[in-house]
Amino acid sequence: MKPLIILTGPTAVGKTALSLRLAKAIGGEIISADSMQVYRGMDIGSAKITKEEMMGIPHHLIDVLDPREEFNVTVFQAMAKAAVEEIYSRGRIPIVAGGTGFYIQALLNDIDFTETGEDSSIRTELEKIAEEKGAAHLHEMLLMIDPESAEQIHANNVKRVIRAIEFYRQTGERISKHNKRERQKESPYDFLYFVVNTDRDTLYQRIDQRVDQMVEQGLVEEVKRLKASGCTRDMVSMQGLGYKEILDYLQGEYSLEEALYLIKRDTRHFAKRQITWFKREKDVRWLNLPDYGYDLDKVLEKMIIDISERYGLENKATWK
Repeated sequence: MKPLIILTGPTAVGKTALSLRLAKAIGGEIISADSMQVYRGMDIGSAKITKEEMMGIPHHLIDVLDPREEFNVTVFQAMAKAAVEEIYSRGRIPIVAGGTGFYIQALLNDIDFTETGEDSSIRTELEKIAEEKGAAHLHEMLLMIDPESAEQIHANNVKRVIRAIEFYRQTGERISKHNKRERQKESPYDFLYFVVNTDRDTLYQRIDQRVDQMVEQGLVEEVKRLKASGCTRDMVSMQGLGYKEILDYLQGEYSLEEALYLIKRDTRHFAKRQITWFKREKDVRWLNLPDYGYDLDKVLEKMIIDISERYGLENKATWK
């Protein structure tokens, strides 16, 4: 099996800076595991790395889709697998960096997302229920048939809630059980899974600072441009944290102060859910920044030691 490095952690913890250092040190290329940075023109709200910040290191799955296109775990999996093979062909190491744990899991375990059938009548029925009775009602339906999935899928993620109910109706099996079985599959990669974390107060402070910085950089103007180009609240791209709240502000539903409060609050909640997700994953190596005195050089040194012990960097020619 070929090497694959995962570098993840909660939002705003500092993954980007560390991934650049790691890629430079070991001759790696970076694959973004982020659900928003894939979209062109969505730069500020997604905290997207700039061309200058990339320092010449190849990045994949950034700026490759129009905001009107749908991006989901199935699309990510196909694109990421292709990027991995392309990186191997150059004798380099793929580094998957980003905070979307479900995407990372789908790649590592090669999860099967094959549709269960062509019949879309159930989906249509559930979409109508969501429209008429609301997302919370639909989530209650999922809770009745699959409590585990209901706990893991946020009520506002209507598409995933619908998919989970649809899967149960079509197969008679809970999708949580199906996913658990898929996770037990042996990975096609010889992977190292690093999770960067810090203490909660520091993380929450970084999140608040990042949101304030986004506004200073022009987040409101960015969302205005997207709105003017035809992007609407129901698009997958506009469901991202920061985008939907500013869009609601522009439509008069909140004041800017209220919108920023919601972004900060919901981003903190999101970070908490990310950490919970990573704690459930197997074979994870935690890099707690306080343990290293917040010194990224020391964190990088630890990662390189683990990588060298696992792979032996002199064997890169055999990865092609």
